Amino acid sequence: MTYETIKMEISANPEYVSIIRLTTSGIANKVGFCIDDIEDLKVAISEACTNAIKHSLEDRFTIVYSIIENGLAIEIIDNGKGYDTASVRQPDLDNLKENGMGLFIIESLMDEVNVESVQGKGTTIKMTKYLGVDK
Repeated sequence: MTYETIKMEISANPEYVSIIRLTTSGIANKVGFCIDDIEDLKVAISEACTNAIKHSLEDRFTIVYSIIENGLAIEIIDNGKGYDTASVRQPDLDNLKENGMGLFIIESLMDEVNVESVQGKGTTIKMTKYLGVDK
């Protein structure tokens, strides 16, 4: 059940990720998350937005925050090139690389994550964090 929705369209400029983090922090605080969960949300949304900026090849993307009864659901939507989600492999934690950790980090920090992508039509990352749930 969604109580309120906040939707933003953002220019795909890496300098705006800090604004998105501040917005996420404010919304999460309003929902009632503790500081540790707010930090997790900020890292997860930073990773998702960075993916949209780097990989979609579009000049804008959309963020939808849905305040739900027991938490916060967030969607990052781009209309970019999309990709084959089955081709994304889990990172080798024994041989870490500088890139390729974004989805792994998001999945580690959020309670639910769903990625939908269609080549040529874009990608949507849906992630949810519930109040009072330790991951």
